[in-house]
Amino acid sequence: MIRIDQQTIPVDDLSDLLTTKEQKDILTRMDQSKEIFQYLSLRQLKFDLLFRTNTLKAARDLNNSKVQFTTFTYAFANKKYWSRTNVGGFLIKPNISPSVAILDFLKNGKLYAFDCSTGIAIVLYLSALYTVGSRKFDLLFNGLYLMDWQFDNDLRLSQKYGDDFIPGDIVHFNNPDVTPKEAHWRAENVIFMAEDQYYGHGVGIKKAETIITFLNKKRKPNARIPAYLMNLITRPVLESLYQNY
Repeated sequence: MIRIDQQTIPVDDLSDLLTTKEQKDILTRMDQSKEIFQYLSLRQLKFDLLFRTNTLKAARDLNNSKVQFTTFTYAFANKKYWSRTNVGGFLIKPNISPSVAILDFLKNGKLYAFDCSTGIAIVLYLSALYTVGSRKFDLLFNGLYLMDWQFDNDLRLSQKYGDDFIPGDIVHFNNPDVTPKEAHWRAENVIFMAEDQYYGHGVGIKKAETIITFLNKKRKPNARIPAYLMNLITRPVLESLYQNY
């Protein structure tokens, strides 16, 4: 259900907003969801739509960038823009433009390797850049640090339980019986792209069944619990970005 200024809005009344099939899919799923999507204005709804479609674009861009998958232990980044911390995170170097540094993942993908959670962070920061532009992005994300689920205060995350995913949501595959030899496949964090399409760094854009089959091959001998898609949704909190839009 979609509400604007406390009023429920039929999705048919929002057709003027739609410029792509992706936006139509997003609005339709919001309308059919058990969740109430509350906005103060039509402009705020349009911003949410823009950020979500940019998230899908960023996921496709990163998927095509030739970046590599690895664990925190072996993570590396382009030394021109990033310093690698002793725990495998990437800290932007002084006097480097955050917009230039985040776009370098796409420009020079072969110079990067990281885990799936860092991949999600990169997708969301790229989406933020696509949405607000380089000047505002540079002001908001000075001192950018990429590490696991650590996010800047201007791009915090929230979580809720549910399975009515909306394109642009972050969702999670769990693999509780993972082999200790490949413990990094204990989970795969992904972007929900469209009906049964998910992007995860290390697996690409795949169906849920394909990702689960892959994770099941990473289980310990005599494993009892198969990998599964969790009923958990993670989303960025967009108020700060919206205020700077």
